[in-house]
Amino acid sequence: MQFFDSPFNDDNSVQAGYFLLAEPLLDDPNFDRTVILVCRHSEEGSFGLVVNRPTEITVSEATDLLEIENRLFIGGPVEQHTMHFLHTITSLKESLTITENIFWGGDFEHLQKLALKGKITEENCRFFVGYSGWSELQLEAELKNNTWIISKVNPKIMFEYEPEQLWNAILKEMGGKYKIYSNYPTDPRLN
Repeated sequence: MQFFDSPFNDDNSVQAGYFLLAEPLLDDPNFDRTVILVCRHSEEGSFGLVVNRPTEITVSEATDLLEIENRLFIGGPVEQHTMHFLHTITSLKESLTITENIFWGGDFEHLQKLALKGKITEENCRFFVGYSGWSELQLEAELKNNTWIISKVNPKIMFEYEPEQLWNAILKEMGGKYKIYSNYPTDPRLN
């Protein structure tokens, strides 16, 4: 279902470092009011992580490889047996740059050493199981159908808000019509 008749996106171009926000009436429980950070986008497809779906499970409960009490997030419905991490740690070797201040992955042994020193927190590193993926041209088709709102808000915002508040916070930050969307009820029938 589309929200109003006008398109969300004046510009349907997306790139790594942009957020995809689920449109307010998206009827898919996997993506209801999700915020996805696009980590990779090319002609072959796209890869992103849902950054606002924390679990009650900590990283150390999920794996004995890291002693970190950070919550584990659901990154998406694809390959939920895989773990990924996004961070702001510029010194972490072998990290892939998403934006100038957000990185994906990196040297796991270096990460373990930082964790032992207590340098890994939810304010600088988030861990995810699974991911959100799109095949060639699939994301473009979803954008044309107004499934997603593209946001160019600085990705560091994901570390500045509680995950449950992020969808609303980004829409408000975008301003204009998006600020109105942030107040749209989860179930308009109950309004």
